[in-house]
Amino acid sequence: MQTMTRESWTDERLDEFGKRMDERFDRVDERFAETDRRIDAVRGEMKEGFAQVDRRFEDVDRRFGEVDKRFEQINGQLGRLGSGLESVQRAIIFGAVTMSSAFVAGFITVATQI
Repeated sequence: MQTMTRESWTDERLDEFGKRMDERFDRVDERFAETDRRIDAVRGEMKEGFAQVDRRFEDVDRRFGEVDKRFEQINGQLGRLGSGLESVQRAIIFGAVTMSSAFVAGFITVATQI
């Protein structure tokens, strides 16, 4: 078996190959740098977007606070109204008991007259 040596792979050729590889890696580095710039731009946009969302949530929280105050006012008004309704309920129950007692007394009177 005979081995052929390549005379074309000389030191100069290897140096040239090394330079070409360095150039290609420099281009790769440039592309990565561009990618990093794009990512930084997207991060900046995301920060701005999240800041807007945070402001909107703060507005929503403020509005919910106002709604809570309104419900507390309504609840206070219903509390006062509730005490008035309790007295009306007591009067209706008292009247129903009185009417029932009167009917029972009337039926007993009629039954004893027969």
